[in-house]
Order: sequence, then structure tokens, then C-alpha cells
Amino acid sequence: MPAPTAPDGLRTAPTTQVQAPALDLERAVAPAHERAAALDDERAAALSHEQPPPLAPGRRTPHAPDGPPPLAPGRRTPHAPDRPTQLHHDPLDPLGPLDLLDQLATWGPTETPVGAFHLVPVHVDRDLPIISRWMNDPAVAAFWQLAGSRAQTEDHLHAQLAGDGRSVPCLGRLDGTPMSYWEIYRADLDPLARHYPARPHDTGIHLLIGDAADRGRGLGSALLRAVADLVLDHRPACARVVAEPDLRNTPSVAAFLGAGFRYGAEVDLPAKRAALMIRDRSLRHLM
Repeated sequence: MPAPTAPDGLRTAPTTQVQAPALDLERAVAPAHERAAALDDERAAALSHEQPPPLAPGRRTPHAPDGPPPLAPGRRTPHAPDRPTQLHHDPLDPLGPLDLLDQLATWGPTETPVGAFHLVPVHVDRDLPIISRWMNDPAVAAFWQLAGSRAQTEDHLHAQLAGDGRSVPCLGRLDGTPMSYWEIYRADLDPLARHYPARPHDTGIHLLIGDAADRGRGLGSALLRAVADLVLDHRPACARVVAEPDLRNTPSVAAFLGAGFRYGAEVDLPAKRAALMIRDRSLRHLM
């Protein structure tokens, strides 16, 4: 996962986007599976003690040997091959393990003190030129280290888009104008989780503000607060939004503090010493 970005376009050297080891994923989802299994066992035990109601004279039992009752015309059998089996979903993970960020593309725009803001998942053919231009801005390149050809930026985007959905690259549109690049990711399933006491569904944020004219005037804090609120509003299982700006990037740390994040700890990452910034659901209306 690439390293975090300052809201004013600065970020430390990114790490390569990689799949987290299976152990990390199992650790994050095992409790949900265990709860589901326990719930199914309880339901099975309850059903085993229930007696079916008596049938009217002449009616066959529901499981008569000559087959189940006919379905209404045009309906498929419950286990038709073209119909996927519905899996049990943990109440704290209502969309299941195949949607790791709760349908981010459907979150829609939100009003902020600086205008209407919308996170839109990246489409490479449409967005590559502007993102590549931002990556070649010296102030951005110093931290993202993606300056160079468009192919380099394209590889960075495709590494996320071709993954399992644990990181979603987005364009930030303010009043309809693309002005920032974001990565919303599952911090608990990221290599970052090896370096701090991660909790299930922790969600991380990376940000760069594209144009120099949009930096240094308070947009970073306003948009970071808005995006953290979007995460908490649309991801009910997520109790914390986290970020890990480089400790040397004091404007970035200040922007997170201004956005309602608290300073959690210093963490040693492979490419930097970072400030772990945390926005807690329980404190969102107090900070």
C-alpha cells in the first residue's frame, strides 16, 4: 500500500501495493465466520426440538418421497445452477467479504464548508492523464515517487484495480472539478496492520491535492473530515479511520488534527517513521 499523502500534496515514499498475506485476511474475517457458525448451530439445535404441525387428513408430509411441491409457473428451483447460494453475513459485515469497502462507488457526493465534494472511483482511461500530471509535480513527486511516464502511474493504479477491493483509488471532485487523488483502503488487511494494533475494519486514507493553487488554504482539513465522515457513515462495521503521515510532514499531521483525527503513536514503517492518526467513531462529534 502506498504511503500516506499530505493534504497539501506531499507524501512520503510509497510502498508497493501488495496482497496482504492470507493470515492477515483470515485474522480479520475469522471472528465473523465463527459467529456465523455458532449462530447456525444454535438455529439447528432449536429446529431439532420443534415438532411440525399436524397435517390435514389426506395431505402428504412436506418431504414426501414423490418430491417437493411444485413451484409457481416460471419460478426456478431454490438451488438452480444459475442462482448463487446466499451466504450467511455477519451483522457487523452486512455486505460480506466480497465487498471490502461497502460499495464505495455508491456513496455519492457530500456537502462540505468548501463546496460539494464527491469521491469517484478511478477509471484509468479517463483519469490517467490528470493523475499522471499531478504525480509529476515536484511537490507531490518528493513523497509519492511516481514521477515519470504515464505507464508508471498506470501500473500503480492497476495494482489496486486488479486486486480484491481492499484499496480503491479515487478522484476527488470539488463542485464537479477534479482536484485531488485519494486511496481508501482496508488498513486492517494492509501490511500497515503489522505495525500497529489494528482492529477489524479499520479504514485508511491517502490523499494528494493536485494543483498548487488548491494547497495551503485549508482544503485539506475540510476534505479529510468530510471523507472520514463518509467512511463512518457508509461503513457501519468501521469504528476508526486511520492515516500514517510521515512525522517530518508537519503540515500533513496538522491537517489531520484539524480534521478531527487524534495523534495515536509513532510507528516505524519500512520507508519512514510515521504518525499514526486516528479518527474514532465515538469521538467524531466531539473533535
